[in-house]
Amino acid sequence: MVKGISRRVVVVDSPDPNIFEQAIFIIRNDSADGVSSQQLVEQAVRIAKSYARTHTAPRRRLQFTPLMAALAGAAAIALVWLLVELL
Repeated sequence: MVKGISRRVVVVDSPDPNIFEQAIFIIRNDSADGVSSQQLVEQAVRIAKSYARTHTAPRRRLQFTPLMAALAGAAAIALVWLLVELL
């Protein structure tokens, strides 16, 4: 069903495409009085950036796997053996 009501919207491209592609803000007709279009766009961009900043996935830290532990141990033993042989 389509109504004959027009809405003002602000479409903002995502600062981080991994979270969302675009943000669409629907502007209320009664709240846009005295506010310029530029101010509406700036506020929409600020909100989109804030959302992207707070909802990004935390960076993965390097997992110390058993294989890495074994390789580090082997490297330490090889270093100790090399120092003993040279001295």
